[in-house]
Amino acid sequence: MSSFKIKGGKKLKGEIQPQGAKNEVLQILCAVLLTEEEIRISNIPDIIDVNKLIEILGDLGVSVLKNGHGDYTFCAKNIDLNYLYSAAFKEKGSSLRGSIMLVGPMLARFGQGYIPKPGGDKIGRRRLDTHFIGFMKLGAKFKFEENSNFYGVEAPKSGLKGAYMLLDEASVTGTANIIMAAVLTKGTTTIYNAACEPYLQQLCNMLVRMGAKIQGIGSNLLHITGVGSLQGTDHKCLPDMIEIGSWIGLAAMTESEITIKNAGVQYLGVIPEVFKKLGIELEILGDDIHVPSQKNYSIGSYLDGSMTTISDAPWPGFTPDLLSIILVTATQANGSVLIHQKMFESRLFFVDKLIDMGAQIILCDPHRATVIGLNRKFPLRSTTMTSPDIRAGIALLIAALSAEGTSTIHNIEQIDRGYEMIDVRLRNIGAEIERIN
Repeated sequence: MSSFKIKGGKKLKGEIQPQGAKNEVLQILCAVLLTEEEIRISNIPDIIDVNKLIEILGDLGVSVLKNGHGDYTFCAKNIDLNYLYSAAFKEKGSSLRGSIMLVGPMLARFGQGYIPKPGGDKIGRRRLDTHFIGFMKLGAKFKFEENSNFYGVEAPKSGLKGAYMLLDEASVTGTANIIMAAVLTKGTTTIYNAACEPYLQQLCNMLVRMGAKIQGIGSNLLHITGVGSLQGTDHKCLPDMIEIGSWIGLAAMTESEITIKNAGVQYLGVIPEVFKKLGIELEILGDDIHVPSQKNYSIGSYLDGSMTTISDAPWPGFTPDLLSIILVTATQANGSVLIHQKMFESRLFFVDKLIDMGAQIILCDPHRATVIGLNRKFPLRSTTMTSPDIRAGIALLIAALSAEGTSTIHNIEQIDRGYEMIDVRLRNIGAEIERIN
């Protein structure tokens, strides 16, 4: 198990380029299975979760050609369906939650799709019902092998058929999976309460360039008319909005001056405004975000004087993946804020580590925490801690970089799952961070 050793309390300065969006790339990679033709994808981040999925695609028979850093060409002409039943697939697929999105394309093109119970972050119950209910609405038969923990769907001999469905939740991966199944399904499929975040829009726009017929892109009501086949295309992934938010929080916590280059500002939604609620100054310079060095930042209040609440919600609401960053950044603000994590019940359990560092946080219940900002009067203390998941891990790393003294973070593989060469990139702007294997 690798660790980071961090000497905190230093001001950082410089430019940083966000990686490609992890949550978009996982969808886009699965979509290569929808055609026999070549698909070239650029701005792919070099991170554990993405590399695992690329490896699974290669094992399935997809031709994978690396053109350069983050630039790949895929061709899914010769697929080995027997691999779906192998022990190797069970092991690799179960270690990656994004592997669930292989099922929709496989079902659409080959009439069957199987996946072992997927892994990923341990952040509460993340059910798969939305995915499989959607497939069954299209006529697929659901299968579950209890002894092997395999989930599967098979199309009837007559093939899948378009249908109307109202999703029980606006699941991003669920919507993506159903869309990929529907684009090759006869008839018209209507999806209401569909997720509509930018990464989903990117997937839909890519599929349209491949020949799919999708109406309502960017809304929660999609109409998909199935086509007989899809062609190849080129696609460039957006910058990762979660990483961009992480850099904003890092700059504020460490009193640093950081410019985030090519941030895809038009796709960030409410993210900049939420950070401004904490009193953090941001300057939008074209497609860049400049965060000036700021000694103090004060949390605002509502017009009636009540305490600010920051909560997550499906897009266009605030992404749950950034609540941990907001929480840690608030510990050094002036004022108090209620953090309300509505979508996952265990993502706030890392706050005990921040409390050990001297943060004033009241964990009200699994979903709510009140942060009492110290206005830098009492800097966080260095400590030794373990990263429980990707987003909590980056929050703890930001805390360590702002704390006085030397901290150690274990289980950094969790951070590596979502952030490319983060230690190298942080050193480039002045951080003292060492990877210990």
